[in-house]
Amino acid sequence: METGLNILKLSFYFSLVVVGSCAQAPKPLSQSLGIRPKICDQYECPTYKLVEAGNGYEIRMYNSAVWMSTDPIPAPSMTQATKTGFLRLFSYIQGDNKSKVKMDMTAPVITESTPGKSVYTVSFYLPKKNQQNPPLADGLHVQPWKPTYVAVRQFGGFVSDDSAKKEAAALMVSLHGTKWIMPVEKSKGKSPAYLIAGYNPPFQGCEDHRQQRRRGLLRR
Repeated sequence: METGLNILKLSFYFSLVVVGSCAQAPKPLSQSLGIRPKICDQYECPTYKLVEAGNGYEIRMYNSAVWMSTDPIPAPSMTQATKTGFLRLFSYIQGDNKSKVKMDMTAPVITESTPGKSVYTVSFYLPKKNQQNPPLADGLHVQPWKPTYVAVRQFGGFVSDDSAKKEAAALMVSLHGTKWIMPVEKSKGKSPAYLIAGYNPPFQGCEDHRQQRRRGLLRR
């Protein structure tokens, strides 16, 4: 298992995972248990190793992966940008790409949000069979990830812009006093951009969300 000193050599991402229905108010979990989203039994998801489960946080080491990302999307909110980006990426996997290749749906779809800016990037995790030669498309670009450490916070409730900001701040607080806070701040600063990882389509209503019972938030 890697130590905090080894982590300084790698990129460090910041991640929040939301568990629950939209009828629930956001509720933090006191202990992250490393539970894999159920939707990953149906769709291919990126793989990771649980490094540590702490009070209100998890440290995961994600394996290398390839994502397809939108160009930056100006939008008044993270939720609106996610919907816009998701529709473009869904069209991409349906064959709207230069190779006319159709791809399987995967999870999650992630949205990168930078504090203080109204510009977002939405990314789709490419199936393994398409990662070596991803189809290209206008307005999209390939984003490879090397093996990457991720700090994760789980909480219940449907993700909104306000809850995302609140839980991202809470994750930073939970890391203070641990060996992980220094690598996070060294890698991304004291107020890093965060990634919101959605495990169900962002346009689903409450009924669909109750059935899926899964949505995530990543911070990078």
